[in-house]
Amino acid sequence: MTTPLTGKRILVTQASDFMGPALCEMLLEHGATVIASHESLAPVEAAARVVAEAGHIDVLVANLALKAPSTWAIDVEEPEWREVFATLVDPLPRLAKAVLPQMIERGAGKILVMGSASALRGMKRCSTYSAARGAQLAWVQAVGVELAPQQIKVNAIAQNFVENPTYYPPAVQASKTLQERLAREVPLGRLVGAREDTAFAAYLCSDAADCFVGQVFPVCGGWAVR
Repeated sequence: MTTPLTGKRILVTQASDFMGPALCEMLLEHGATVIASHESLAPVEAAARVVAEAGHIDVLVANLALKAPSTWAIDVEEPEWREVFATLVDPLPRLAKAVLPQMIERGAGKILVMGSASALRGMKRCSTYSAARGAQLAWVQAVGVELAPQQIKVNAIAQNFVENPTYYPPAVQASKTLQERLAREVPLGRLVGAREDTAFAAYLCSDAADCFVGQVFPVCGGWAVR
């Protein structure tokens, strides 16, 4: 039986972290051929190598993550700022430079960035991380409209309070502190399930989502809605 992603070759970066494991599982269920890259893309040469090794890519899922620092703005030092941007932001133009030639040649392709709603709502002790996640979303919006005439669709999911092993591992999910915060701050009152989030990601990777260009979709249980 044909499924929505049958025949699609999808590269998922940093596939061991953040939404990587759940994404790979969901995309496979939808019929995609998944190329899971598990290495860090912070080194300058890594993005080009990962794309070259993947070969034909119909969809690039830029899943980038690191442990978020919780430093007061006045105490942020240069190494923290550089590390976060090197991990979350710098790989994006490198990935695009590596993968876009083949997509432009075919006149088709998709890039989906798994971003964060921390860029959409202010959070204390989160200036470095929020700035980097905000840069991701700005990049998506600019590149999305630039590439749309060539039938390449670039979009982002901006998520928070979504079940994942990097930011909400089981021990954190079970904590009373998180449960109280969910009740206080998140209209949904719970974490968004990993499968709920990745089902939406799979849809955005499919031909059914060809109408979306440079869009940022909050997936956060209503947390970013004011």
